[in-house]
Amino acid sequence: MQFETLQKDMVTAMKARDKARKDSISSLVSAIKKAAIDEGCRDDIKEELVNRIIMKELKTVKEQIDSCPADRTDLLEEYQERFNVINEYAPAMMSKDEVKTFIEEKFADVIASKNKGMIMKSVMPELKGKADGKVINEVVGELCK
Repeated sequence: MQFETLQKDMVTAMKARDKARKDSISSLVSAIKKAAIDEGCRDDIKEELVNRIIMKELKTVKEQIDSCPADRTDLLEEYQERFNVINEYAPAMMSKDEVKTFIEEKFADVIASKNKGMIMKSVMPELKGKADGKVINEVVGELCK
């Protein structure tokens, strides 16, 4: 996801007077700007950074939905709307089968060791931002059996 695309979509939401959408995108934009400043790339925000922050925000909103009391339907609706908007911008994640195929093809020599820690250490940098960490962990656990 390009940072400029997010900014344009935020302006579009403002013009359409879609407050919920504007707020969701605005929170993403500010989180990305903050991360860019922290990493020292304020002027040149890379797509990888944008995707990483989107996934982080998506996870945060998912946790808010899960921890929200059932009787607070107003909050649940707000969190769900935010989740839906952020999810539109989230990069497509690899499925469990795709992760397994990727690991078996690229890391066959490491898999042979059956050392889960060593496999995870090799695999995570390659798959970071492309697949969910839980899915990767499951697949590596199965391959180590």
